[in-house]
Amino acid sequence: MKNFSKKKHTANFFALAWLLLLGSVWGSTIVVTKHVVSTGYQPLGLIFWQLASGALLLSIISIFQKTQLPMTWAHIRFYTIVALVGTIVPNTFTYIAAAHLPAGLLAIGIATVPMFALIVALLIRSERFNRIRMLGILLGAVAIALILGPKADFSSQGVGLFMLLALIAPLFYGVEGHYLAHKTPTNIDALTTLRGASIIGLVICTPITLATGSWVDLSQAWTSVEWAILANSLLHVVAYTGYIGLVGRTGAVFASQVAYIVTLSGVFLGMIALGERHTPLIWLALSFMLIGLVLVQPKNSSSTR
Repeated sequence: MKNFSKKKHTANFFALAWLLLLGSVWGSTIVVTKHVVSTGYQPLGLIFWQLASGALLLSIISIFQKTQLPMTWAHIRFYTIVALVGTIVPNTFTYIAAAHLPAGLLAIGIATVPMFALIVALLIRSERFNRIRMLGILLGAVAIALILGPKADFSSQGVGLFMLLALIAPLFYGVEGHYLAHKTPTNIDALTTLRGASIIGLVICTPITLATGSWVDLSQAWTSVEWAILANSLLHVVAYTGYIGLVGRTGAVFASQVAYIVTLSGVFLGMIALGERHTPLIWLALSFMLIGLVLVQPKNSSSTR
């Protein structure tokens, strides 16, 4: 019994450590994104390199694992939807918003993913109405209202407009989560899904990027921005695959708590790396958002497998 208990505590420790590391990596992408968009690079050009890096890295991994990429019409349709809903559309709006919002506000916005996921679940009737969890959604809405402030500016350069644009990404991530849960083919794993979505995403993104003049040329001498583009692409792959791995090892309930770490690390890394400072109203909004996250979490008993 002692050995079993010791192994369980060790497993819990490593699961918690992985959760903290993964959340910190994910949160760091917000800060890196802020640096990348400071140059005026267009979102589609940045997304192209993110998809290209992901496709290359995952293809190399698949060679070592000797895994095939299923390419039936059903799989292509699946990859296409994942690419659009999980990367191209949400990341476009994230990059647009990142050029006008502090990293801390972007991080607080990302915390709404579980709330949007619950709203989607209620709409498609995969979950029942629960007052406590609905209170969590309400607190999240209060947090966003506090960020916008009593004099919210929704003009073309106002914080209000770009905060709303920043919320499009977590909305799509919430939709993506349910799509993956219900529509993932039985014969592919998470890495194969991400690889297929990256490749199909490239097919979609490349002509649009070129047609709109959004191409980001990395053939010139690299500065910190170009290195940041590469780092951000790789960090996204690590964060996404790491999260999927955490879900498989610990279960969705435990893994969903990464949202707390992403939010807090995004806020504090923004302060450390970018010198951001927030008003008492923003700190109050962060408190409401974290409480809302606690209430929104599904109350299953399994924390680790």
